[in-house]
Amino acid sequence: MKLYNEEETLRQLRSADPGLQRKAFELIVSYYSEKLYRQIRKMVVSHDDANDLLQNTFLKAWMNIDLFRGDAKLSTWLYRIAFNESITFLNKQRLQNTVSMNDSEAFLVDKLESDGYFDGDEIQLKLQKAILSLPEKQRAVFNLRYYEEIPYEEMSEIMGTSVGALKASYHHATKKIEEFLNRD
Repeated sequence: MKLYNEEETLRQLRSADPGLQRKAFELIVSYYSEKLYRQIRKMVVSHDDANDLLQNTFLKAWMNIDLFRGDAKLSTWLYRIAFNESITFLNKQRLQNTVSMNDSEAFLVDKLESDGYFDGDEIQLKLQKAILSLPEKQRAVFNLRYYEEIPYEEMSEIMGTSVGALKASYHHATKKIEEFLNRD
């Protein structure tokens, strides 16, 4: 597979040649699919829902690629689309299933426990339950920082939140997870 070079890929995307544009976007999909899938899956839990949202993310990116100005990295823009798609999905799901904010943790834990694609052991399941006990935005901050190791500055662009607020969210999230894991 060809090595990914963001500058070159963006140049090809802006080319007048539709074939070159398509090849550049295929490279983007290939390069970012796994990372975006992991982030989406950590938000929505279900493998099938995560796949659908990943497709929606790339579809939105393709349809709006002309709006990408290059002020931020392409990955930041893609993560923001994925984050917004995930939040929108969770809000719609909550409305459709009349799941209250208090019940959403139990709803997501049920999805996690019944997901045939989850292959973690008992400790991993407990950690995922702890993460699912967090509010959506705190969960997203924790996942982006802990699993993806995304710098706070980039997270700030993805989530539209100040670096200070993100650091505080991460701190609170880790404390809540620690408390959850120390129960029992």
